[in-house]
Amino acid sequence: MSDEPRPEISHATWRNRFILINLATILGAALGLFGILLWQSSYVVTGGSVLGFPLALIGLAISFFAPRLLARRWKKNDRR
Repeated sequence: MSDEPRPEISHATWRNRFILINLATILGAALGLFGILLWQSSYVVTGGSVLGFPLALIGLAISFFAPRLLARRWKKNDRR
């Protein structure tokens, strides 16, 4: 461990990171809802489609894990 101070991160960088984390969560949730809509209803495809289930799972995974992965990546890069 060095005694050198870490470089200060600008307000714009923090704002952009906050926006990106929220967008990842919102887009993951939207993909999950679209997957459920595709899977369980006749709005997109008559009778529903089996492809909606994997889309819903992918959207759920993005919604939960993308913010954590982004934060971990930024934390690792900020330590340098």
